[in-house]
Amino acid sequence: MTELKEMLNIGAEMQKKLTTVGITSAENLREVGSQQAFMKLKAYYPEVCLVHLYALEGAVANIEFNQLTENKKVELKNFSDSLKF
Repeated sequence: MTELKEMLNIGAEMQKKLTTVGITSAENLREVGSQQAFMKLKAYYPEVCLVHLYALEGAVANIEFNQLTENKKVELKNFSDSLKF
């Protein structure tokens, strides 16, 4: 089982937050997906923002978050915006 900290874009703080919401391995994160993981984080840590979602998506895709395509960034922003009340 691969540890979260071995994934791109997942630092110690993100690893701690993910573990708190029950995502404890790279495989868990890939299974759950970036959007579900972000929703779990947002419920527990309201301060998480779009950059966290980008980081999660990059980790799942195994790329640096700043290399996400513009289309993917727009898709993720729309998703993030849909969670706002």
